[in-house]
Amino acid sequence: MTQTPPQRPLRVLAAMSGGVDSAVAAARAAEAGHDVTGVHLALSANPQSFRTGARGCCTIEDSRDARRAADVIGIPFYVWDLAERFREDVVDDFVAEYEAGRTPNPCLRCNEKIKFAALLDKALALGFDAVCTGHYATVVLNEDGTRELHRASDMAKDQSYVLGVLDEKQLAHAMFPLGDTLTTKDEIRAEAERRGLAVAKKPDSHDICFIADGDTQGFLAARLGKAEGDIVDESGTKVGSHEGAYGFTIGQRKGLRIGHPAADGKPRYVLDISPVNNTVTVGPAEALDVTALTAIKPRWCGTAPEGPGRYTAQLRAHGGETPVSAALEDGELTVAFDEPVRGVAPGQAIVLYDGTRVVGSATIAATTRRTAATATA
Repeated sequence: MTQTPPQRPLRVLAAMSGGVDSAVAAARAAEAGHDVTGVHLALSANPQSFRTGARGCCTIEDSRDARRAADVIGIPFYVWDLAERFREDVVDDFVAEYEAGRTPNPCLRCNEKIKFAALLDKALALGFDAVCTGHYATVVLNEDGTRELHRASDMAKDQSYVLGVLDEKQLAHAMFPLGDTLTTKDEIRAEAERRGLAVAKKPDSHDICFIADGDTQGFLAARLGKAEGDIVDESGTKVGSHEGAYGFTIGQRKGLRIGHPAADGKPRYVLDISPVNNTVTVGPAEALDVTALTAIKPRWCGTAPEGPGRYTAQLRAHGGETPVSAALEDGELTVAFDEPVRGVAPGQAIVLYDGTRVVGSATIAATTRRTAATATA
């Protein structure tokens, strides 16, 4: 098993968000001898409504930062309007998932539907060989010509979780120049400064790019309206009220606004969200312990696994790994955890790993808890 780079110069389309990682990735691709063209994705019909202050990836200032970086690198640069596709595949999906009581990951959906579907399809149609991004992950080329997605060399910056939706065909046209970099983010910034890239000191983005003020609950309320309902304990007794079940996530502790404490005096957490009767159920932390789950819509980074297997699983973008047994049957993934885990919600993605190799990703549909009945979306 040998790692790429390709043996010949490629025509590369570099997705440039306006941040430091994508700028350095584009610069490295160009320095490696590839024919690189930069492109910034306009993802909002009204960019002023998206985040300002250089914290997102969808603002007018981000577009300008990306253009200035392309000028310094010496590559052509374009802005492509994918706002309608982004709204349909990412924003509308985000709202619909919360409305259904699930907890989606919009960054993962953007990678699946926008950067490595809409963008890649357009790039290939225009004769490009690969799409380059600033993600921290590694594509490995096997002796038989197949490709695998692996974690970045630096686990502290690894972003393979949000790329777990990529299939082998997409990996064949993906380039991640930062993936094998054993350096700190400060060193990436220092490299950007050496290259004369003004984004060297630009802050990283952490929040959802299409929620301007970071207020997810307010964003959802503006689109779904207020829908008052009950907050109940495990026995069904009302302990509070809410203005929309969509404003809660499994495992949430803060912002419950429960009028009186639990009998044992311990904090209560969101255990279940029922959009059917608009009810939020709360209870003790130990009731969040998940021992198994089922997941749907699996996407494999290569050949689908055959039969049961042993893997590690990651359940959120910045979470750790946990050992699991998993099996695929009739298109549905069943996963059993060696030790109970918490904070698992329908709608989230589970990504399976075999060592550093990304096996694939699936969407959590239901969980089995140690002290409660199965929770479903």
